[in-house]
Order: sequence, then C-alpha cells, then structure tokens
Amino acid sequence: MENLLGITAPAPLSLTTLALNLLLGILLSSAIMWFYTRFGKSLSNRARFAQTLPVLTLITILVISIIKSSLALSLGLVGALSIVRFRTAIKEPEELVFLFLAIGIGLGIGADQRWPTVLAAVLILGYLYVRSLLTPRSMKNNLFLSVQSPATDGFFATINDLLLQHVESADLRRLDRSTAGFQATYLIACPSEKVLVSLMDDLGSQLPACEFSFVEQDNTLGG
Repeated sequence: MENLLGITAPAPLSLTTLALNLLLGILLSSAIMWFYTRFGKSLSNRARFAQTLPVLTLITILVISIIKSSLALSLGLVGALSIVRFRTAIKEPEELVFLFLAIGIGLGIGADQRWPTVLAAVLILGYLYVRSLLTPRSMKNNLFLSVQSPATDGFFATINDLLLQHVESADLRRLDRSTAGFQATYLIACPSEKVLVSLMDDLGSQLPACEFSFVEQDNTLGG
C-alpha cells in the first residue's frame, strides 16, 4: 500500500538535472564568496570564511535534490539533523546573513527553481552593493591598542611618536612597568583602515620585539 501511494518509493533523480543545478550553484556561490571577501565588514578572516560558502551551497543542493523525490527521505532527514550539534558559534551577524544566503540559494536550486533563485541572488547582492556605497565607513573611534615590549629604553617615547604620526587622537588608558618590560593600552581614533595598516607596519619595523593587538569596542560609551 505504501508503494502504491508513492511514500517509500523515491522518484528517479536525473543526473543531468543534478549536474546542471550543481554548476549553477557553483557560479552563484562563487559570486557570493567574492562579494563577501570584497565588501564584507567582518573583523574575522573573511577570505577563509568565504571558502565555506560554495561547499555549503552544493551540499544543500544535493540534499534537497535527494529528499524532494521521497516523503520518507525528507522525514528521515528531519530526524537525522535533529541530533546534529554545532559547537562553533557565529560571532558576527554578517557571517550569519551570508550563511543563510548560501543555504537559500542551495534550497532554491535544489528545488529546481533556477530563475527565481538567480533573480533573488542578483537583487540581494545588488542591494548589499548599493548599501555599501551609500553607507560611509565610520571612523574607528573605539579602537584599543595594547602594546607589550620587553625593552624599556625609549619604548614609551617611540610609541607616542608613532601614534602622533598616524592617528587623530590617542588616550593612554593604562601603563604597566615591571621587570619583564612595558605594557601600554591606548584608546585611539583611527581615520581609516589604510592608516591602521600603516601604523601596524611601523610598529613592527621600529619595535620588532614588541607584541601588539587592536580591539574594536563598538559599545564604548560616547563612541
């Protein structure tokens, strides 16, 4: 009776259709990968994260292509995925947006809705591109610089001179001196990412033994 109703007997999957869907998924997900790497604002390694988007899209296409032919397979997939636990937290909302975009494209193509999926992907990426042009990059006013160096002679003066050459303002928040060396923490206002990279290069060249880190704190009061 179940076979007569077509519940347990899956419909044959066309290999030609699957190959066409996978190729289209590669094209669209590669466009998403390039867009996120080029225009993303995440502080994490965007290029490394973007490499997972095409794979996620292709896996979604494969799964949807298989389960759409059988109700039993789709119910079994729900039960199988209910035991999966992901321990890696998504730290930035922008990463979550592009993950959902990759999954959405995989769902649409896997359901053989190719042209609606292509249209939606083009419109979404177009909207994000226009928004990136109209939204100016804000000055990094809430950027903390922490510098630690084993050397003591001239360290404090060198740091101050470098900061005066690159940033709009530098507010010393903490200064520690011990037998191990100096550690200083500044709240700086950096006009652009290009200036920030230049500051990092100068710190590495003039203070090769020092360790430094930048932390962006958007929730600083008054920022």
